[in-house]
Parts: sequence; structure tokens; C-alpha cells
Amino acid sequence: MKEEIKKVKKEASLLDALIPMLFLIGLLTLAVYIFGEDASWGPNQIALTFSSLIAAVIGLKNRHSWKDMSDGVVRSISQALPAIFILLAVGALIGTWVMSGTVTTMIYYGLKILNPVIFYPSVVIVTALVAGSIGSSWTTVGTIGVGMIGIAHGMDMSVEMTAGAIVSGSYFGDKLSPLSDTTNLAPAVSGTDLYTHIKHMLWTTIPSIVITIIIFAVIGIFNTSEGNMTIKEETLAVIDANFVTSLWLLLPLFVVLLLAIFKMGPFPTILLGALTGGVLAVIVQPEQVIQYVNRPDLSEPLVMIAGVWKAMYTGFESSTGSELLDNLVNRGGMNSMLDVIWLILSALMFGGVMEETGMLRKLVQSLLKMVKGTGSLIATTAFTCIGINIVASDQYMSIVLPGRMYKMEYERRGLAPENLSRTLEDSGTITSPLIPWNTCGAYMAGTLGVATFAYLPFAFFNWINPIIAIGLGFSGLSIKKIDKKESK
Repeated sequence: MKEEIKKVKKEASLLDALIPMLFLIGLLTLAVYIFGEDASWGPNQIALTFSSLIAAVIGLKNRHSWKDMSDGVVRSISQALPAIFILLAVGALIGTWVMSGTVTTMIYYGLKILNPVIFYPSVVIVTALVAGSIGSSWTTVGTIGVGMIGIAHGMDMSVEMTAGAIVSGSYFGDKLSPLSDTTNLAPAVSGTDLYTHIKHMLWTTIPSIVITIIIFAVIGIFNTSEGNMTIKEETLAVIDANFVTSLWLLLPLFVVLLLAIFKMGPFPTILLGALTGGVLAVIVQPEQVIQYVNRPDLSEPLVMIAGVWKAMYTGFESSTGSELLDNLVNRGGMNSMLDVIWLILSALMFGGVMEETGMLRKLVQSLLKMVKGTGSLIATTAFTCIGINIVASDQYMSIVLPGRMYKMEYERRGLAPENLSRTLEDSGTITSPLIPWNTCGAYMAGTLGVATFAYLPFAFFNWINPIIAIGLGFSGLSIKKIDKKESK
């Protein structure tokens, strides 16, 4: 019998790891140059697909089999399936909430309460409070965030700045919430406890959010005019003429928030919120559902079922005569999220090949060689987390992989584990929504209807926070050493 001789896999070199990365950066840059804000709706997917092929060819050179690399891609994608299901549920939720009047009610009362001058800082504070109470930036963006974007349209405020304020507030609240999954994951990987981790994060998060609110307050003072108030009044008049608005229509919002507080999974929580919106539409606005379905051949009960069904998969469509309001309410549906899911799958394919072939690990190990002191170690950890967010397209991997790889180095240098856990959150969690093909960035763009690169400059909290974290690392301020008595 002939013995099957297995090929010994070669370790990836730094050049091997850099080639697909540079190829990807080049293609993505070209895509943005040619297609602008539309790059995330097709061109970036092509760039990621061909970059995956380049990475796979290098893997074959290093004696990795197609099967092993395919299995790596499957594992990578399987980790993101919960996020994909949540995206579909959010699409359904937006569709039924627009049809029921929940979204327009949030917009209506938001316009009544909020003044353009204080709008941006108010968005940060409200989303921070909601995300902190439920421990989920995604749920906050999918509910309160959608309403805030509508209010911005209604006052002719910048939707890009509004999206940046929503992302900033949501991630601040999520990061400091003991209910958040990433806030629990970071200390678990690093070897510290949850509340020590949260307390240590205050050094970086509080200055970051204060600076963010001040920036938005200044923008609000110098970037609003009487025209904003005029458009606000016009939008209120159009809503009064075309939609039913009532506090009862906020019931789906409270259902989602209540289920989130009781820690029901995000997918069933959002899907039940979508169903609640559909039922409310049938009860409160049956004429609008009938007009939307436009099927005189069906009995009224079947028309109502068809209306909810259709809003969930294709979104809602209405004609109010106001172009601004029509653009706002004609959205939603699971199919509106398909381009976003395509982007996520393409990115995870690239990340799966890079991880399976060892090229991702090689990049991390090369960065570790540049560490000289505490400041450079924290900076290297931060850049590693950001890099993994870019390459692997997953915020959980950007926490787990650097956490595992740098844990011993922090111990060897006498640094307490909460320094590592804080850095993982300051750079891994916080920067994930700034990458268009990361699951978080794709989700934010798809849900808010604003391209990631468009809101990125205004997500002040999300890029100020890593800068402060690195600055504290070099200054030594708040860097905690291992207590020798405790370690014994």
C-alpha cells in the first residue's frame, strides 16, 4: 500500500502577508476614487473578492489546500451569521415601522421637542443613554437612530453629521454598559473582571464623549439658520396632513427596548418589534395598508396580511407630495439589506483566507517586534485591533485575537490586565463602525442610509477615543501596574 504523503505547510512570510493587504488597499482606494460613496454597493465587494483570490494563491504557494482555505472561509462567515440575521430583521422592522407610523411619530415629536441648535449634542446624549441601558449599539441605531435620521431630514440638518452623532453616542453607551457583549468579552479575554474593566475605561471614554459633545455643540451654534426652522415647520405640516401620529404608535419601540433590557437575543427582539409594528399598522392605519397593497381581488383580512408581509420584505412606499418626506418614508424591507450582506460576506471571505493561511497572525507578530515600552505596546495593540477590523471584518476577532496574543506580553512587562482590556475596547470595539466592510460599519450604513465614509469624519467619539488611549499609554497616566501581593 502506498502511504499518502502530506505536504508540510510553510509559514507565511511578512511579504506573503503584505501582498494581499496592499492589493486590497489599492483596489479599495481605486473603487472610492471612481465610484465615490457608491463604492460600498458593489465595487468594494469585487475588490475584496479578487484580494481573497490573491491571498488564496499565496496560500497554495505555502502548501495550504483549497479545502483548508474554504473551511477557513466557512468558519469566518459562520461567526457573522447572527449579524446577518439581525440585518434582515432590521430591514423588516424599518418597513413595518414606517407603515404603522412609528417612524413618522418619532420624527414628529422629535421635531416638536428638539431645536436645531442643540440637535447634534442631543442625539449623542439620547443614543448614549439608550445604548447604555440596553447594552446594544445595534438595537439603538436600528430604532432610535432611524428616528433621529428622520428628524435630521425634517430640519434640513446634515444626515452625515447626525449619523456620526448616532454612532458616537451608541458606542459610548454600549461600551460602558455591563449588558454589552463586547464589554464582557474584553475582560474575559484579558483576565480581569467586568467592573474593574468598566472603571478603567472611564479614563478614556469620559474625555472622549465630553470632547465629542462640545464639538457637536459648537457645530450646532455656528451651522444652523432660520431656514432650518422654516423647513421644520413645513415638515410638521406635511406629516399632519398625511400621517396619523400618536404616542400609542411608539409601542413597538418600547417593546424592543423592553425585550432588550430583559436580554432577549437581538434577532428575535427586532423581529418581534417588526411584527408589533405590522399589527399596529393594521389596527391604526388600515386605509394606508389597503392603498399600499393595491389588491382589490383579495379580501380585507388577506390584504392586511399581505401588507405586513410586503413591508417586511420590500419596505414601504407612500406618496405624500413632499419629496423630502417620501424619500424618508419609502424605505426598509429585508431586500434593502442584501447589498450590505454581500459586502459582509465578501469581507469575511478575505478575512477567512488570511487567518487560515497564517498571514493575519504573521502581521500581528511583526507588529509585536516593534514594541519598546508601555506606550508603544498600547499603540501596537490599538493598531493591531484596527488592522484586524480592516482585514477580518469582525469586531469580536479584533478583541479576541490581540487579547490572546498580547496577554503574556502585558504580564511580562508588569502591566495589569485591565490595561489590555481597555485598549481592546478603545480600538477594537470603537473603530469597527468606521470600516465600510466590517460587519458593524456595513450595519450602520445599511440601517441609517448613510455611507460609512460619509459619517466617519463626524463619528468623533470613535476616532478620538483611540487617540486618547494611545496618548495615555505614552504619558503613563492611568496605566495600572500588577499588584505583586495580589498576583501572589
